[in-house]
Amino acid sequence: MHEQKKEKLIVIGNGMAGISTVEQILKLSDSFNITVFGSEPHPNYNRILLSYVLEGSKTVDDIVLNDWNWYKDNRITLHTTTTVTHIDAENKQVTTDKGNTECYDKIIIATGSNPFILPIPGSDKEGVVGFRDISDCNQMIAAAQKYNKAAIIGGGLLGLEAAKGLVNLGMDVTVVHLMEDIMERQLDHTASSMLQAELERQGIKFAMRKQTSELIGGERVSGLRFSDGSILDSELVVMAVGIKPNIALAKASGMEVERGIVVDDYMRTSFEGVYSVGECTQHRGVCYGLVAPLFEQGHVLAKHICGVDTLPYEGSIVATKLKISGVDVFSAGEFVEGPEHTVIAAKDEWKRTYKKILLHDNVIVGAVLFGDVTESSNLQKLIRQQSEMTDDIYNTVMGTGCCGDGAKKKASVETMSDDEIVCGCNGVTKKTIVDVITDQGLTSVDEIKACTGATRSCGGCKPVVEQILQYVLGDGFKTASKKGICSCTSLDRDEVVAEIKAKGLTTTREVMNVLGWSNAEGCSKCRPAINYYLGMIYPESYEDEKESRFVNERMNANIQKDGTYTVVPRMYGGVTTPEDLKTIADVSLKYDVKVIKVTGGQRLALIGVKKKDLPKVWEELDMPSGYAYAKSLRTVKTCVGSQFCRFGTQDSMSMGELLERKFERLDLPAKFKYAVNGCPRNCAEACTKDIGIVGNDGGWEIFIGGNGGIKSRIADSFCKVKSDEELIEICGAIMQYYRETGKYLERTSEWVERISLEQIQSAILDNLDNRKELVNRIEIALQQVEEPWRKMLNDDKTRTALFEDNISAISVE
Repeated sequence: MHEQKKEKLIVIGNGMAGISTVEQILKLSDSFNITVFGSEPHPNYNRILLSYVLEGSKTVDDIVLNDWNWYKDNRITLHTTTTVTHIDAENKQVTTDKGNTECYDKIIIATGSNPFILPIPGSDKEGVVGFRDISDCNQMIAAAQKYNKAAIIGGGLLGLEAAKGLVNLGMDVTVVHLMEDIMERQLDHTASSMLQAELERQGIKFAMRKQTSELIGGERVSGLRFSDGSILDSELVVMAVGIKPNIALAKASGMEVERGIVVDDYMRTSFEGVYSVGECTQHRGVCYGLVAPLFEQGHVLAKHICGVDTLPYEGSIVATKLKISGVDVFSAGEFVEGPEHTVIAAKDEWKRTYKKILLHDNVIVGAVLFGDVTESSNLQKLIRQQSEMTDDIYNTVMGTGCCGDGAKKKASVETMSDDEIVCGCNGVTKKTIVDVITDQGLTSVDEIKACTGATRSCGGCKPVVEQILQYVLGDGFKTASKKGICSCTSLDRDEVVAEIKAKGLTTTREVMNVLGWSNAEGCSKCRPAINYYLGMIYPESYEDEKESRFVNERMNANIQKDGTYTVVPRMYGGVTTPEDLKTIADVSLKYDVKVIKVTGGQRLALIGVKKKDLPKVWEELDMPSGYAYAKSLRTVKTCVGSQFCRFGTQDSMSMGELLERKFERLDLPAKFKYAVNGCPRNCAEACTKDIGIVGNDGGWEIFIGGNGGIKSRIADSFCKVKSDEELIEICGAIMQYYRETGKYLERTSEWVERISLEQIQSAILDNLDNRKELVNRIEIALQQVEEPWRKMLNDDKTRTALFEDNISAISVE
């Protein structure tokens, strides 16, 4: 028996819409030989997450949806950096820009869209870019390293995401928008105003109701001239005014096109055997630019092309659920009220939330949510089903019901129908998720994502997926949901450290390769953690990986919401001199530092230093960094103690300076703070510090595990000591034990509760040999950190290289 000959399917476009359709086809049929042509040099990646690549919190590899091996494993031929220029429908072959031809039986066109570049004078200047692909991201990242001012033309989603990324890279960013409201196509005036206010708090500036008439400058852009004659200085201009379907191929081939490639309800074009899906497509007069409709089209097309019965595609109810610069927004259906609507609205300015539901003849026809979008999936379903408003729906959506939040979530999951779509991006239903949990024994959201695609694109459905997982597993959820140090691995902290020691692993890449990381390059969670663990295990031989550090650590300063930086010099024990104060004042005036803040750690923070000025500021201050950005000893807060206070029994200032000088620069799992008091009056607030020390007539009392932050905790009394030498020894042993047993980013307040006070006391107070070993190990670690720091202080080239380094690899926490 001869094997049936497979049809040749060519997919033109390697983006999300086309490859998602291919994924569906692979699930339904094995009857195609598939070839994919993509204009970019990358495998299929998640365009929705480009803003995270821009800001530096993700790398290109982090956003790849289907890597090179996926094409190989599914016997798909992929031609990257290749553009199809013509379809010969009569002879059933395509021609590429490289002059090659290839025959086909069927074609799927998924060429997406292009950014719309305003046809104004100067739009062809250097420094003018769109925001559509990885190449655009790379251009913006490079510009942020050389230039200070950026303008984003367009206040829609893309423009705001670009602005967020460039602010995070340290640029002075202004969003220029023609309309009165940002995101006016998705949000009403109230939600738009709330979003703009929040983004302004994060450092983004806005020029509203401004029409750009010209881009000025020489070879490179230097500014924008508006129609009212005013000028905005800018060395980088990002065009984010919209997209237009990429119909060049279809038009050149003689296919029927209007605004997009015209298709019917089964995504068929005017050419026999040629289909179109995604942003390049026009269905019933509509071109969709959001991701969910593109996947809905792909599901219909996949079934149709495989000969599986399917309902026709009849269009999509557009719903938008987004996280813009950390702010959740949602809209669906109609969102601007008219005289025909009944409006249900609630605005909470303190919690910065807003809800609005529109009814037409008591039918739910639209909604807008800002800040709290927990009911977005429910509202989208109600709008799609044209449900009538009831008291129960009102109480659930507006949050006026009597049940607690947990009960509401459980009830919401229980009442969801099996065919309700949970992940709109990938068309994954509740039943699909429940089935893979029960049939395949899945126990985590990441496993569900790998199996079904749910949460893989925008991630907005992740809370609902987790609720379903919890609902199905019941009491087994907590045990089953043991998490690795990040989504790249199932190994937790202790397992990773044990494997490093057992296998003698010495670099982050070696750890990830040998221990089977799912993401070969790691992520912004695991790379800094592995870097820390390796340095802690091998203090004498490990070479710190600067690229695995967070931006703040790499820049030796804290980035602020406006893109400038805060510089905090070290002031040992909170004590300084008139000479140092004068230096700080002189440098601040010279570099236009607007604010000098006295911090809670008894230091001075220079707020508003420009990125380009950081090397010179540090050079002219000629003071050690206070490490206000580091996972290390930040501050030692002291009272004036027995040197000056009539109540003081111990010299707290001298002890504080001694401890700070001894332990500064040493890497720790998280930031670390001391307080040293000269008497039990506790003016330096030992009760809320990682190590708090209180002097008394007989010596010192040590407290550990305090925290005055989000998770406040009063420190536990650890022990009393009689001498300064014993105090320093025990403090060193505590810090080293924390270094060796703490999870990365775990504060001592959490560490003490996890390990237990009794176990820490046993390891340090009861076992004197172990204490000596801990002290010896911390001394070895301290010896290693001293010379590199002195070298950086004394070597101008080393310091300049540090500050001018590419900061895009790991974002600010």
